[in-house]
Amino acid sequence: MARGIADPPRARFAAALCVALLALAGCGAESGGLGFAPNDDELICDWDPQFLADGGVGKDGIPALTDPLFLPAEPRVEEISYFRPTDRIIAYWSSGEWLVIPLNIMWRHEIVNLPDVAITYCPLTGSAMGFSRQSVGGAEFGVSGLLYLANMIMYDRNSPESLWPQMFSEARCGPRSGQRLDRVPVIEMPWEAWIELHPDSKVLALTPEMFDPAIYFGNPYGSSYADPDNPDYLGFPIVLDNRRPPKELVLGIPDGEGGGVAYPFLAMAEVGDLAVFEFEYNGQPAIVLFDAQRQSAMAY
Repeated sequence: MARGIADPPRARFAAALCVALLALAGCGAESGGLGFAPNDDELICDWDPQFLADGGVGKDGIPALTDPLFLPAEPRVEEISYFRPTDRIIAYWSSGEWLVIPLNIMWRHEIVNLPDVAITYCPLTGSAMGFSRQSVGGAEFGVSGLLYLANMIMYDRNSPESLWPQMFSEARCGPRSGQRLDRVPVIEMPWEAWIELHPDSKVLALTPEMFDPAIYFGNPYGSSYADPDNPDYLGFPIVLDNRRPPKELVLGIPDGEGGGVAYPFLAMAEVGDLAVFEFEYNGQPAIVLFDAQRQSAMAY
């Protein structure tokens, strides 16, 4: 359900917006917040403030994970028994093996910092993305508690920190404003479809420090939140496009210049259970492979 949205008008905000952000997030420098002091009169924020919102959880109220435990997928030991075969997962190829992170984890944590990358997921926009951490000197990413167009805003744990709306893949506020993140490929599909293809995968495991496994069974946003025809974004401002169902799954391919192309799953399924779509990406030939049975698509 990640959706293509036109880039809003770009604007530069200095001291006045800095103070507004501090009030919104409750994050003054003295209170250990986002690291922006009220006298940062050169702070630049590059977004349309009408689409900025406080998610209501505060900075790190949704706790990102760092270097979590991964266990082999079989047998299904208790540490990886918190999700069902039909639940969707995010997979990332790392150092010769597939690492699997169920969306059940991402609903509650949104960011998983691995040694070289950050795997991210915004439950409100349904967007799964991976980023190299080298762009920020290897720093970890955390959840700021702010939203832009209902999309999670990350922050880097540098000093001073910057704010990174996930789907823009770049800093939009702070000293790194305008700096882009290098994306890394991730793939999303139901667990039962994935494990059939990659039985040797390792799965993110719950540890004693984490909550009761029963907490991870249910989607905290409600079982119907992600239904394709559900227009509700919990009251957060977003630009709706009526050409497709508001929360239809799409494969989104940004072009790095504020545009891109989206391949809707329902539209691809009309072509066939297995389909190949050719297109041009930044002047080069590319294809999308779609598998309706496994509810997954990938661009090459």
